[in-house]
Amino acid sequence: MRVSELEVRYVLSRYLERYPDEVADVGVLFQALDEGHDVCSRGEFRLGHVTTGAAVIDPRGRVLLIRHKTLDRWLLPGGHLEPEDTTLLVASLRELEEETGIPWQRAVSPPAHDVVPVDIDIHTIPANPTKAEPEHLHFDFRYAHWVDNTDVRLQLEEVTDFAWRPPTDLPTKLASKLAPVTPTGL
Repeated sequence: MRVSELEVRYVLSRYLERYPDEVADVGVLFQALDEGHDVCSRGEFRLGHVTTGAAVIDPRGRVLLIRHKTLDRWLLPGGHLEPEDTTLLVASLRELEEETGIPWQRAVSPPAHDVVPVDIDIHTIPANPTKAEPEHLHFDFRYAHWVDNTDVRLQLEEVTDFAWRPPTDLPTKLASKLAPVTPTGL
């Protein structure tokens, strides 16, 4: 059973309970949902579609960044939803393992029955004529995961490099959210 619009709405509502000042920041995602866009489909380009990211934190409190081949940018591991993904959290863990080789079973997520992303980032993806994809948005649900194994084996089809960086090297909004959830902040 693939991730559904219902789950996206539920996780979004739980996220906004935790970060109520971000309602305006996710307005375009509400617009896509309210207009009936299939935001769980990678082929939805009217506004964009959901992706997941993994804010991977090592025992020293550093965050894993990967160098994305197509975009040529440093990003969190992550990517598109797949039909076999049953939840947004599962998609984040799958992407973590696919792009970094860190087994999802070795990642520890915040202990809770109802895991809320640490961040939802909406960003523009440029048009890709070779894939016949227009410019569109990624509604990126980012989950925090702690790992004790920092042995990274890159998926070289999509990424070219990795680095463990302090949270201060991340965008301010994400860095401030990760500060209280790093191992020293537990």
